[in-house]
Amino acid sequence: MQQKKTKVRIIENSWMARIAAFKLQSGNVAMVLGCNILLHNVTKTQFLKDTEWLCHELQHVKQWKQKGYIYFLLNYLWLSIKYGYSKNPYEVEARENACNLHLKDEFEVV
Repeated sequence: MQQKKTKVRIIENSWMARIAAFKLQSGNVAMVLGCNILLHNVTKTQFLKDTEWLCHELQHVKQWKQKGYIYFLLNYLWLSIKYGYSKNPYEVEARENACNLHLKDEFEVV
């Protein structure tokens, strides 16, 4: 029996992603809150064509699901303060899974 896929919503022009882009000094950003991928300065179509970026963000969705909303959010923020953004273990894991195409089988983008 096939397991039900988690639905993931993609939101363009997110003000939260815009703030993240400013903080990260990046031209475009995708960030995850729960089962939502928030985009700034990139369209949904452009984002979905970039398989590595999509898988990276889907790994974050998986992390949210595993840890729970509040725990993940607080722990992610703490680890970013402690180690910095690029060495945050959640970011390291997401980068390591950027080519994990099986993540696309676990989620349904709506």
